[in-house]
Amino acid sequence: MPAIHLRLLSRLLACSPSLLILLPLILPSLVSAAASAPATARQDPHAVKQAVLSFLQMQSIGLPGEVEITPGPIDARVGLPACTALEPSLPPGTRPWGNTTVMVQCTAPHSWTIYVRATVKVVADYLVSTRPLRQGQVIAASDLTSRKGDLSQLPPGIVTDWNQAIGRTLGGSLPFGSPLRQDMLRAQTAVIQNQTVKLVSSGRGFSVSAEGKALTHATEGQPVKVRSASGTVVSGIARAGAIVEVTY
Repeated sequence: MPAIHLRLLSRLLACSPSLLILLPLILPSLVSAAASAPATARQDPHAVKQAVLSFLQMQSIGLPGEVEITPGPIDARVGLPACTALEPSLPPGTRPWGNTTVMVQCTAPHSWTIYVRATVKVVADYLVSTRPLRQGQVIAASDLTSRKGDLSQLPPGIVTDWNQAIGRTLGGSLPFGSPLRQDMLRAQTAVIQNQTVKLVSSGRGFSVSAEGKALTHATEGQPVKVRSASGTVVSGIARAGAIVEVTY
């Protein structure tokens, strides 16, 4: 029997001890009322974990390799009121992989917040050096090999695509067996200042080429200014092999 009913009954008996003779008649009614009182529904911990899992699955779309998500346990003794609108999100400064935390908020019919730990593994092939590589070295296929591992346990920006690395210049030295990072890659210089370049002009229905002199340095894909043989300065896009594309 709830404590509030016991307190009420004690006060009644204190005021009128004669009610003791009626106790056998009153008690069943009080017990029945307590049994029929509506209980507050509790939140199912499994539903919270499922919301965390679905949220992290959406966050991991586009990551390379295989993604394995394991939500952490939720203490069932917390006893949160049942929620019809769970809204997972990442706390500020939290990344959606590795050992992470998801904030789950209830917006209806109650308001509460719980933090759920989770582990997100991203297992993929990544590139490591096969020998010590020096700064300024142009990367060849023989300089790298692939290794499989959990990217969430490695520094950010690890290179997983061979096409991102081959032909690029190293911006720093790389010891043997070290993972290659994207911030270490530099595009090769395609055009050098004062170099004679081939101007390739194209437009609707025509394509011509001529020689010119580059006015600045430029890497592959960068804009560059070129002075043509007639003295006109034109702008184009630097391409490998001292070629500058000019589109009209």
